[in-house]
Amino acid sequence: MKFSEIEPSRWPELQPFVDTCLLPVTGLSGVENPWQAAAELEKLRDVMDAIEVPFRGRIIAYPAVQYGSEESAAALGPLVANLKKAGFRYVVAASAALRLDGLAEADLTIGPGEDGSLPDAERIRSEIRRLWNA
Repeated sequence: MKFSEIEPSRWPELQPFVDTCLLPVTGLSGVENPWQAAAELEKLRDVMDAIEVPFRGRIIAYPAVQYGSEESAAALGPLVANLKKAGFRYVVAASAALRLDGLAEADLTIGPGEDGSLPDAERIRSEIRRLWNA
């Protein structure tokens, strides 16, 4: 579910069930050509679909952080803290381009492997279920 799909009048009734925020991190550097930027966004969309589709109704995807590096992504801790102050119990940060291991404030980070490969959808779903069952 996208943040823009929530009507203000329905939020109080939905909030107890929607306890997880998905924070997408695109990881663009600004040097990409338009088609390269589009390709990065498509990869991120695929990762987000692996999270949003099976867990629709419990996860809300927030707007993406578009530009940055692994170092600057690690500085997103205050943003994660604010999302929790807004009422989310869990924050899942996901990127198709950046390893987000340095973002310790997130409850779960999902990103490419050491070899740059994207995590498979089943592994993502398993990690989210493990987070909720901990």
